[in-house]
Amino acid sequence: MQQRGHRKVKLGVVTSTKMDKTVAVKVERRLPHPRYLKYYTRSKKFLVHDPHNSCLEGDRVRIVECRPLSRRKRWRLLEVVERKA
Repeated sequence: MQQRGHRKVKLGVVTSTKMDKTVAVKVERRLPHPRYLKYYTRSKKFLVHDPHNSCLEGDRVRIVECRPLSRRKRWRLLEVVERKA
């Protein structure tokens, strides 16, 4: 595949595999509260293209930004980092 510059890469957990060739991935990030400096968690869900339907719920996956594949799907599966036991 030809490299077209820097693309964002995120690490998350698969939450849904009910769609064909698509998985929902929850990405969490920890950030400090502006005033109290205590860390809290923010999460966001991304729809990810999985062409071989290889993911299972609970898997840790790495995803990469890509061109729009559908209305909400703008990420591709890069690799499965850890399988659910």
